[in-house]
Amino acid sequence: MRLYNTLSRTVEDLVPVEPGLVKIYACGPTVYRSAHLGNLRTYMLGDLLRRALVLEGYRVTLVMNITDVGHMTDESSPEAVDKMLLATEDEGLSAFEIADKYTKLVFADAAALGVREPDVLPKATEHIPEMIELTRILVEKGHAYAVDSGSVYYDVASFPDYGKLSGNTLANLKPGHRDLESDPRKRHHADFALWKAAGTGRLMKWQSPWGEGFPGWHIECSAMSMKYLGDRFDVHIGGTDLRFPHHEDEIAQSEGAVGHRVVSIWMHAGHLRQTGQKIAKSTGNVIGVADLEERGLDPLSFRWLTFQSQYRSESDFTWDAMEAADQRVKQLRRRMAEWAPPAASLGDAARELDARFRGALAEDLSMPGTVVVVNELASSPHVPPAEKYRLLAAWDEVLGLDVERDARSSWEPTEEMRALMAERDAARATKDYGKSDEIRDRLAGFGLEVMDTSEGTRVRPRG
Repeated sequence: MRLYNTLSRTVEDLVPVEPGLVKIYACGPTVYRSAHLGNLRTYMLGDLLRRALVLEGYRVTLVMNITDVGHMTDESSPEAVDKMLLATEDEGLSAFEIADKYTKLVFADAAALGVREPDVLPKATEHIPEMIELTRILVEKGHAYAVDSGSVYYDVASFPDYGKLSGNTLANLKPGHRDLESDPRKRHHADFALWKAAGTGRLMKWQSPWGEGFPGWHIECSAMSMKYLGDRFDVHIGGTDLRFPHHEDEIAQSEGAVGHRVVSIWMHAGHLRQTGQKIAKSTGNVIGVADLEERGLDPLSFRWLTFQSQYRSESDFTWDAMEAADQRVKQLRRRMAEWAPPAASLGDAARELDARFRGALAEDLSMPGTVVVVNELASSPHVPPAEKYRLLAAWDEVLGLDVERDARSSWEPTEEMRALMAERDAARATKDYGKSDEIRDRLAGFGLEVMDTSEGTRVRPRG
């Protein structure tokens, strides 16, 4: 597997820290409002990478954080408005109820798009001690300092490599930069908060060695990524807008604390745009999963739409393109029902297409390349229908389009399969379990799930 590393600006071989195991951290949702398709496209990237790696035989640990505190305001001043407070006032719920509500909603939307749940879903509010401890270490090592308000800032001048990810070096960052917090007590205008003193109206706050307050946004990802993946892991994923300041600050925190490089490869998903403007809450240009469903579109078809462009490129969303993607996915499902049942083995033409599909995945997760191969498979006169079924069903472990949906609903076993099922039932009746197991393996070779029921052997397509 080769992936584009934002840090080196090159496509690199993925060489896991632990052979055979790929450890991934993905920046997750901020849960005080609903997610839109732009957010969800980014969350799909971690799921897609994990699916591709598993297809190739890797073990994967995927961690995605839930930001339920820390990024509710971008300012440190007591006058800053807590976005969680605004949500509670709008909805009449407590801060923790707001966080719980939108956590459930965002992962329900993600599931509708075929995003499988990460292996670990740590909440920021459940890891305050780890964030306080990491902040303490950074103060002890001279990378951070407290001010009289009770806030703690990272001293960017103490980290010579600051800016290596985004290009926003200290020489390039001027006072008043829109991504920098303002506070006259900072030593350098680019210093960022690790711990913020609680101002008036602050709903979520905790005791710390520096007084009552709450963690900065950036510290949570350093603390939780290293807690669950260790101080050396393979891939860190997020949207392209997180390169600065969030990921730049993560690097400074994590490497400042442990004294060495923590993340091998940084991956960033491009913006999803509509009519040339990125889909974002800040622009009011918001489309959600519910909007797809209201138009009678299968949310899984959004996956196919995003596969038309490379993950790190900007992608355009139009309703015409979305409807075309929906038609194509439903067409593939109908074709699968025509091609069923799956073949027990693959011929040369099918194996060549399989190698090309896997090759596209291995070259920086090139989903446009996989789309080309899927379309060639569907129209190929050289691959028998049953082999097409077997291939596309295997590829769907990555594509996540539920291409077997129609086949499952209308599928019936062939006469050959029925004969094997009867033969297996006869073997079981005479307690010839060796023969029974042998026939089970033969049926499984057709891509079937074999079930023992009170009425005898039953089979259905796997998936």
